[in-house]
Amino acid sequence: MGREGPGPHPTVSTAALTDAMGRLAAHRAHIIDLVSPTPGRTLYGTAVTIEFVPFRQDLFDARVHSFAGFFYKAIADGAAGKVLVLGNSGPKDFSLAGGTKLSRLQNHRLAGLLTDGRIRDFRELEKYDPVFYCGGETVKAGVTDVMPVAANVPVVIGEATVLPGDIVYADTGAGVIVPATLAAEAFQLAADIEREDASFLASIRHEDPDDIRVSPRGREV
Repeated sequence: MGREGPGPHPTVSTAALTDAMGRLAAHRAHIIDLVSPTPGRTLYGTAVTIEFVPFRQDLFDARVHSFAGFFYKAIADGAAGKVLVLGNSGPKDFSLAGGTKLSRLQNHRLAGLLTDGRIRDFRELEKYDPVFYCGGETVKAGVTDVMPVAANVPVVIGEATVLPGDIVYADTGAGVIVPATLAAEAFQLAADIEREDASFLASIRHEDPDDIRVSPRGREV
């Protein structure tokens, strides 16, 4: 199926990774208010994308504007370990896909899916190996409300721009988008931040309130 994922699975928190990206880049990298049919599992992989727009009857062609067609375009250079990112500029209360369409992620060994749109069939998706994070669950299919129009183009998820090839990392805290060129540095810095924060726990445990009142520390912890 082509290239595998982006390397060994890191174990940092999305909070630490967000802090790391804040030190390395000025743009927004984090995505909040995500839910999952696979809670407690971390999503990690290289982004491939599909963009959805509001449905247009005069433009729609079922042979062209199909989820399957754009899915296979998105994974043309490899599927295993990839994260399918669905951008949606259309209505947010309809499903972009459900258990049947998303079974393709299972069949082709993708790492999972990220979107701020809604998906359906959580009960079915929780049985899959891929990890899913989205804007919520819904029950109505969106086939007459939104339509896919492009694969492997920049998309916007929760005010963060995602490019094909970016590293996607998400857990119950948030999603974080890391440019591939910054990935090694960002994850290492996130691990350093976690160790730094852990060292503050001991100092906080033993700090003297009177000393803090008189001589506030330079960094808030």
